[in-house]
Amino acid sequence: MSGKEVVKNLDKEKYEIVEIDVPNELDKLDKVDVAFLALHGRGGEDGQIQGYLETRGIKYTGCGILASAIGMDKMVFRRLMDDEGLEMANLTTKAPCVVKPVDGGSSVGVSIVKEQKDYDKAVALAKMYDEEVLVEEYLDGVEVSCGVLGNDQAIALPVIEIVPKGEFFDYEAKYTDGMSQEICPARISAEMTEDVQRLSVEVFKVIGGRGYARVDFIIHENKPYLLEINTLPGMTPNSLLPKEALAMGVSYSKLLDKLIELALE
Repeated sequence: MSGKEVVKNLDKEKYEIVEIDVPNELDKLDKVDVAFLALHGRGGEDGQIQGYLETRGIKYTGCGILASAIGMDKMVFRRLMDDEGLEMANLTTKAPCVVKPVDGGSSVGVSIVKEQKDYDKAVALAKMYDEEVLVEEYLDGVEVSCGVLGNDQAIALPVIEIVPKGEFFDYEAKYTDGMSQEICPARISAEMTEDVQRLSVEVFKVIGGRGYARVDFIIHENKPYLLEINTLPGMTPNSLLPKEALAMGVSYSKLLDKLIELALE
């Protein structure tokens, strides 16, 4: 979905577009100057394809190998954020809690456990997607996300608020029309907006990000708690980052131009 949307919106007069189905058509890479990565989850967002492209000497959009690997491994990410003193939900084994695979994306295998009797079932579901499972205290609050754009001079985009129709912003809510409402700019104070934007850029810099990323938070009792970083944010019609860019007057097509410029830089 991301790939199709990118192809549809790239300026055909500016670019010669080669569509590559990974991993079946990697031989087509010989023809490209820059690879626009429209991949999510394991293999695409965790440094693997980035490493392959580096060995081929091909420039690509988004974060490098290490930043991608850190962003995908939620436990390593947590330890790094803890070292930087950034506030996250506490680890726990007691309900209410959120159970998620350590290595995964798009909320696949994630459960909110309200009662302890459902805990083992949630852990078993998460283990279907990864051997390691992360269990964090459930924090009730406003969910927001903030895109970051740039290399050395990274800037924060407007903050977007996510209001899912279901219990949380799960796979269905992320990729199905009408299953969530996204409000940009978020309905939070100017001071909170600045805090979230500052923290987003800080997280991006700590992992050594480049190009772009999206940082997710829950605002609980008037305090932003960091959830995670997405080093290859979705670029589908329902995705958050393009909506944030549009809120500051940057069209989808211009956003793609910028991401390619940053990759070439």
